[in-house]
Amino acid sequence: MVFLLPRGATGSISFIPYMTAVLLVPNFAALAAIGLANAIAEIAKRRGVIKFAFNTAQLIVTYAIAIAVYRQLGGVTLLALTHTSAADATLKIGIPLIVAYGIVFTLNTLLVSHVIALATNVRTWQVWRENNLSTVGLDILALPLVFAFAWVYANYGPMLASLLWLPILGLRQMNTTNLELAQTNRELLELMVKSIEARDPYTSGHSRRVKEYAIKIAKLIGLSGAEVEKVGTAALLHDVGKIYDKYAPILAKEERLTAEEWAVIKEHPQDGANLIATMTKLRELVPAVRHHHENWDGTGYPEGLKETEIPLASRIIMFADTFDAMTTERPYRGPLGEEVVRSELRRCRGRQFDPEITDQLLESDFWAWLFPPTDRVTPRTSILRLMATGGRR
Repeated sequence: MVFLLPRGATGSISFIPYMTAVLLVPNFAALAAIGLANAIAEIAKRRGVIKFAFNTAQLIVTYAIAIAVYRQLGGVTLLALTHTSAADATLKIGIPLIVAYGIVFTLNTLLVSHVIALATNVRTWQVWRENNLSTVGLDILALPLVFAFAWVYANYGPMLASLLWLPILGLRQMNTTNLELAQTNRELLELMVKSIEARDPYTSGHSRRVKEYAIKIAKLIGLSGAEVEKVGTAALLHDVGKIYDKYAPILAKEERLTAEEWAVIKEHPQDGANLIATMTKLRELVPAVRHHHENWDGTGYPEGLKETEIPLASRIIMFADTFDAMTTERPYRGPLGEEVVRSELRRCRGRQFDPEITDQLLESDFWAWLFPPTDRVTPRTSILRLMATGGRR
């Protein structure tokens, strides 16, 4: 009972019967049953040894702590709870269940997110947010389902309790479909960007790097999570207008562009904006893409906007786009170093770049991230990638 999550992780609703086992038999027997059930599922999925070991170990540790806390808070088996008051049931079942459930969710998702973060060189919180934020509502709704399933099982037996899986499976299928559609949309955007960059070997990966830089800058200046995500998507699509055939020969040219060719290239922000405007989900990104070549002093294109007339997302993309152009190899020069890039940023402050964002960048740790030590990647990465499978169990 698995569903897809971002960054290659998977999710599962098997935690519902697992938590039911905790409610019915809050002792070593429940832990052994959970571990055995998980091991059988892992073997059936033909997991590798490292994935099998990690998934099983983190599951057993998580539920062992949850059971211990449940018992410590006075939690009892639901099978023995009869003819009791609501207040007594709350103390003996309700509060311990809520705490134990919170422990299972927190430990499981944090452990998995941390391993994926280490394997992909991103922050744990970013991985957690991408993998779990969209399903938090379902996780909260699942808590009363856990209690209902356990209560029906305790009072009416497994046959009747199994009927509760119909709405659970329905919710699971709906969530799976939504996540698969979202993942497909992301992959289609990536594919479109790759097809554009394939025309120019010197800018391969450019849009994806610009997205990464733009997200970093957006976070640095304090934008909200939703705003950061929009900036990242706009940055990924900032050059999407170059997909039209008229740009192909120009992008493949290594010599200096003529005035006519340069005039054609300057049309790509508007072409990209027009293309994005045809997609309902992306229309809010149109201004960011249209104006990503506007300069702070009004000398940019296509409309010559200046200062705060330029959308904030466009100003951020301008920084990210320029950083990538300066730090990657070009036909006419090699990548520029940190001091040269810093100097260029100071020189163009208030002309090309937003001066306030410029100052924040110059005073931040952005440079240690943009120019990391050459030994940042360690041999453990390959092992961590094997472990990074993820999911709620």
